[in-house]
Amino acid sequence: MPHDFASSNQTIEFFLAAFEVVRVLFVMAFGACLGSLVNVLVYRMPLGLGVVTPASRCPGCETLLTWQENIPIVGWLMLRGRCRFCRTPISPEYPIVEAFLALLFGATYALLYADGGTFLGAWLRGWQPEWGLSGFAATWPVFVAVLVLWTCLTAATLIDARTFHIPMSLTTVPVCVAVIAHPLTVWLLPMTNNRGLRVADGWTWLVASPGAASWGWVGAAIGGIAGIALSWGLLAGGLIKRSFADFDHWAQAHIKEHEGRRSDSPEPDSPGLGEESPEGPDLWTKYPHARREMLRELFYLAPAIGLGFLGAAVGVHLAGPWSFDIVSGAHLPATPVPLWLDALCGCLMGYLVGGGVVWLWRILGSLGVGKEALGMGDVHLMAAVGACLGWIDAVLGFFAAAFVGVFWTLLTKLTSGRLDRAMPFGPYLAIGTVLVWFCKPLIERLLGVILRAEYPISLP
Repeated sequence: MPHDFASSNQTIEFFLAAFEVVRVLFVMAFGACLGSLVNVLVYRMPLGLGVVTPASRCPGCETLLTWQENIPIVGWLMLRGRCRFCRTPISPEYPIVEAFLALLFGATYALLYADGGTFLGAWLRGWQPEWGLSGFAATWPVFVAVLVLWTCLTAATLIDARTFHIPMSLTTVPVCVAVIAHPLTVWLLPMTNNRGLRVADGWTWLVASPGAASWGWVGAAIGGIAGIALSWGLLAGGLIKRSFADFDHWAQAHIKEHEGRRSDSPEPDSPGLGEESPEGPDLWTKYPHARREMLRELFYLAPAIGLGFLGAAVGVHLAGPWSFDIVSGAHLPATPVPLWLDALCGCLMGYLVGGGVVWLWRILGSLGVGKEALGMGDVHLMAAVGACLGWIDAVLGFFAAAFVGVFWTLLTKLTSGRLDRAMPFGPYLAIGTVLVWFCKPLIERLLGVILRAEYPISLP
């Protein structure tokens, strides 16, 4: 009997492990499919082509691809990296991107929802985000928001590295998903006072949020978003001008002036003219009016700042009368902030702070060096990160990006001996964000040492 009992336990453990692996493989397959979509986006968006139409075809012979060729990863391996019809080589970037997203999706799921804090014997409890302990059924909307963010960050990285431009849609989609996902998760968690929801110590939601008594921050978040919407409306209506609106005109004049100097040179094809080509993705670094344009952007931000302060005052006023709690030593409103509103404002705060930190750096850097320090695509990218993951991850991701950039610059210098051109900051921001999300326990320990915290730091 003991032998049969042990054998039964081993069988049960085997099937539980197999079921765990199947779940992760399913998520990885979904990630590979989205990796295939990323390949489409990276190829078509810079060319201005539609995502759905025209149908996928070989760029060499223009033959429409069948469903076999479109299977992520497997399709490329079956074709051995060449078109079935004309034998044109197919870039290995396609299966690499698909495999990368498959692994990223699988790792995210395993880290969040590992049963008992372990996955195939690997202990993940110390690395597992607290909200993942609430289970997939209750937190799947936020999980989807994270996956959408990973997908858009991957596409934005590849496009930005090639074109120095991040399409607006790649930053808008994650924000829209996050705005829906966080309040929806509250609806999926029937509870009172966070009962049943696992969150980081000292926080009330899956991401950093105002809290039950912080009506001022709720008003500030709503007011800030209203200010951004107002400025966008003024911009769309033509009442204010977009910054760098004259860049294309200046760029054309700059290229013509450079070509004129080359034509006047006795050796126009000589490589020793001492000038770089006027064309290329880094032309924006030569634009001479960046400081002037930063003043225009400050004017654009004025409504968000003003309505943010106004919203904070209105929120505090409407939440009254306030009372003082002797036990906690805190001022409490007559009505606490509903959890759905707290979650929504955590998302909005993440959007404002994530984008605001990068925008502040863009303005100060541009005023300091006299050229555009960071692109607006970087601002929107970190605003999307903040909306999905919260303002803490967005801020940490921004600073982590600086270290990633230094590391990549040194690596490029050591391997090639030179730096061919300026690099966009968007890929560093994306990599820094992913590293922060997966390595947050290490960051918490580092912050504890730096701040000399008496108790362990636990970030949402």
